[in-house]
Amino acid sequence: MPDVGVYGVCGLHASTRFNPSSTRFNHLQQDSTNNPQPATHNSQSTTPNRLYLHMPRFHSPSRIIVTCSNRLSPYLQSEIEELGFKPVRTFKTGVELKGTLLDCIRLNLNLRCASQVLFSVAEFKAFNANDLYRALVDFPWEDIIAADGYFSISSNVSNDTINNSLFANVKVKDAIVDRFRNQTGTRPDSGPELDRTVIHLYWKESLAEVFIDTSGETLSKHGYRKIPGKAPMLESLAAASLLATKWDRRSPVVNPMCGSGTIAIEAALIATHRKPGLLRGNYAFMHLVGYKEQWYEAEFTKLEQQVKDVPGLTIIATDISEDAIQVSKINAGIAGVEEYIQFSVCDFEDTPVPESGNGIVYFNPEYGDRLGTEKNLELTYKRLGDFLKQKCKGYFGYIFTGNLELAKKIGLKPSRRIEFYTSKIDCRLFEYELYSGTRRKE
Repeated sequence: MPDVGVYGVCGLHASTRFNPSSTRFNHLQQDSTNNPQPATHNSQSTTPNRLYLHMPRFHSPSRIIVTCSNRLSPYLQSEIEELGFKPVRTFKTGVELKGTLLDCIRLNLNLRCASQVLFSVAEFKAFNANDLYRALVDFPWEDIIAADGYFSISSNVSNDTINNSLFANVKVKDAIVDRFRNQTGTRPDSGPELDRTVIHLYWKESLAEVFIDTSGETLSKHGYRKIPGKAPMLESLAAASLLATKWDRRSPVVNPMCGSGTIAIEAALIATHRKPGLLRGNYAFMHLVGYKEQWYEAEFTKLEQQVKDVPGLTIIATDISEDAIQVSKINAGIAGVEEYIQFSVCDFEDTPVPESGNGIVYFNPEYGDRLGTEKNLELTYKRLGDFLKQKCKGYFGYIFTGNLELAKKIGLKPSRRIEFYTSKIDCRLFEYELYSGTRRKE
């Protein structure tokens, strides 16, 4: 089994990138004599419990948290397992592993459903901001951040003594700066940008953990959508929703109402084994002390070698908006998959559906956020059901929506209701098995 590794890096602003269970801190509930101590709040400043360090060496293992949007973790776990790793734990917004920074490079380049790859470097108890500062001012930050470099801080903080997470970020930044001044007489620059070294603080009650975010900018954007279009689906969510379907990655994909083309493009990327790392050239791990370019180049070469041609692959994407189709074509060209997608301008009812069947038809219609808009969409949702029933026999139909009332207007009984979130909207991917003649055998 290969080792897996990750660093946590983020910007000078509050963040909810992940919220793992506090059970991982159980070993911190003891003092140096191994006598159990309650994790209760102490309003007075105290000397923090000893720091549990995981020194940031590229070949040394530590705990890794790969984060994702809510409800994507089952699909993220499958991706991680396909890479040969064995997850320690899966929770609703991420997967926990153990590995090295070299493994982090591989994870960053390969994962479609991930948001950040975080590598744990320190765990300790801190009752207030002064405890936090004292624990971190002696940490060897010069082994992580270049003296002439740039770093940013992000955090997920829940502590009674802190009413503004940005204050905790400032304390972490001050500890790093003071450490550099004490050791070298100089200091790196800092700010909000996530394009270089990023440090992430997770602090719940008296328990704190510091990560290096090896990703920096989120992995959930795959780099090809330079023109997003109207209300686009996040690329990581689009990929996860396709992985949740019964598509075999060879049969036709029909995507009416394609918008900016995200579903069609992600389908082509999955079918041809094109990983997100092919479309991105900067990660936070590249700015860590000790990083070597050849490690990244070796992983990038593997990505190039994995790409395969899929003769006869049929992906059909249509939209009633000519502008949307133009945007989709541009995005598909940037992704390198334009040859696999047949784009056309038409009402969704006029979308051609290959007679071969056995593929999927995927809709992501508007949800409607106002009463009048929702009323107008009722007819549209009924037409979606009629289209699937009349023109898509032999296919699996999928409708992704955040409006469960409108979904009732589809008029078909779903075989599955798969839960997702988009932004803060509770969504479902409804699956419809559209029989052709007698019931097909799986």
